[in-house]
Amino acid sequence: MLDIRRVLASAPKKHTEETLNALMTVWGEALNPSEVLSEHPRPRMKRDNIVVLNGVWNYVMVPFSGASDVEGLAQETIPSRWDGEIVVPFSPEAPLSGVGRTLHPDELLWYKRVVEFPKLAPEQRLILHFEAVDWRCACFVNERLAGTHTGGYLPFSYDITDLLDTRERAEIAVCVYDPSDTGTQLRGKQMLSRGDIWYTAQSGIWQSVWCETVPAAHLEELTLQGDMNGYIDLHARSSVHLENSALSNSRLFDNATLELTLFDADGRNVLETTLPIEKNGEICARLHIDEPRLWSHEAPYIYEALVALHVGSAVDIVRSYCAFRTVKVEADANGVSRIHLNGKPFFIKGVLDQGYWPDGLMTAPSDVALLYDIQAMRAAGFNTLRKHIKIECERWYYHCDRLGMLVWQDCVSGGNSYSSWHTSQKPTLFSFTWARFQDRTKRHQEALSAADANYQQEWTAACHAMVRLLDGHPSVAVWTLFNEGWGQFDAKTAVESVRALDATRPIDAVSGWYDQGCGDVLSIHNYFRPLGAGWRGRHTSNAGHGQKPGDGRAVVISEFGGLAQMVAGHSSLNHAYGYGNFATADEWKAAVQQELAKAESLQGEGLAGYIYTQLSDVEEEVNGLLTYDRKINKLSC
Repeated sequence: MLDIRRVLASAPKKHTEETLNALMTVWGEALNPSEVLSEHPRPRMKRDNIVVLNGVWNYVMVPFSGASDVEGLAQETIPSRWDGEIVVPFSPEAPLSGVGRTLHPDELLWYKRVVEFPKLAPEQRLILHFEAVDWRCACFVNERLAGTHTGGYLPFSYDITDLLDTRERAEIAVCVYDPSDTGTQLRGKQMLSRGDIWYTAQSGIWQSVWCETVPAAHLEELTLQGDMNGYIDLHARSSVHLENSALSNSRLFDNATLELTLFDADGRNVLETTLPIEKNGEICARLHIDEPRLWSHEAPYIYEALVALHVGSAVDIVRSYCAFRTVKVEADANGVSRIHLNGKPFFIKGVLDQGYWPDGLMTAPSDVALLYDIQAMRAAGFNTLRKHIKIECERWYYHCDRLGMLVWQDCVSGGNSYSSWHTSQKPTLFSFTWARFQDRTKRHQEALSAADANYQQEWTAACHAMVRLLDGHPSVAVWTLFNEGWGQFDAKTAVESVRALDATRPIDAVSGWYDQGCGDVLSIHNYFRPLGAGWRGRHTSNAGHGQKPGDGRAVVISEFGGLAQMVAGHSSLNHAYGYGNFATADEWKAAVQQELAKAESLQGEGLAGYIYTQLSDVEEEVNGLLTYDRKINKLSC
């Protein structure tokens, strides 16, 4: 039975330009602009010689009417006048940046900073890293182009050694173009006219900027991925800068090797091996240890790794880690398809995590803030976080690895402006349409805002890059490809391509509706009907005493709840968006607990898990278990 009153109450409203109430987290209040997110940005690939470049930069926004492709940005002239200072890596729209200004689609955002570097030895290189810049950018070092990048959610790097006028100093300038939701690029939940479930758009540098000194021959990528049987898959890619190098010869990798040593939590050596390097610099190997300690939610056991690349006389030493665990969808003893962790059924008890903050927007104000969210949800009894339509900084996954929090990882959505009818109203009112809307036809792709060929190409490339970036994190358990039809196209082909890259994780092809019968999960959103509706009967077949999926997929309610409770003084607006109407905090708390208990009770009827909406309030949404500023835990107050 559809809850019409709740449907009407949740209808999108006309978005207005209301000013958000000023909210700060305790970490934002304590922020020191000269000591911002100073931790190593890549815990799975750590070297000692790094300099984190977060902190105060110069910035300016300038009118723009030129070519917005990478070639056009590469031709732009570095400004001579600057508007002021910005605290990187917070976007100019974020209060912690110190700017408080929206970048518009007809403007460019420029950054500049002069950096002092440690002196380089003759056979060393200096690599400049950006963890994420939204959306397209060109980077200049000492007024010369270092490189360009397109894509707002993934890291990229430049070797800037040859652009240094001296070995110890450089002026870095970055030019950024971001059309936000006026374009078709991947943008997640950002919108220039925010409101309801859409949040303040942000632009520019929003994750850490840093540099490191490396040998001329060094590792560029390293992934260690273990399974419950003790096998570990190693993939690494090395790079060598040959110019003016004693290493330069036509048979560079003939005697090159990679040494791997694995240590348990007590520091004992459990694996030591030396591997040859292929002619193209790649290293791929399957290794094995006996009786591995397995990683799980209850006991997240981590093995430390020391990796040494030897090419000629050059040695590159990297510290990393890995874990042994297996995640699969398979039938339980009663023939019901469920998610299994290390060979045993594992009921997903998850929370939707948008990864937004009132003072930093998509950038957490500190590393401790990232930890707080994970720990608070673990203490509340949840075992999974669904990272929603966002790729988080790598330190967040590192903390999930250490703390045993499983991650249900979404791809980032994009495309043209979404049709409320096709992505919300029709599937809400008429659930029978969920399995009757094919996403391979041009007409249906247009309806789902996904027909643009450039968008499809960018989505596919970003999806594959996300899988390669995160596949070494044991916490990452499931990939979600599309959500509620936002920019959805050809999910079957997408599943096949992701499976070819990573066959070790289940795939949630389509979360919400417009199921294409592919992937490992039947993924349902249910805010307006009894929780058992939407999969019992239509998507299942009777068998024995219960019901089980008829197509071998696990059934998960991947969004539900969303019960609203505003906390005075801790909300971005004086009105709310969410579901339900509760007179007191105690009534809200009882209703949330009742919803969670209902979902868990469906485990006996074949449900494999749930994702409750959501971890924290975000702007107009007040359906979080925590307030937006993280100062109130509504479940425990």
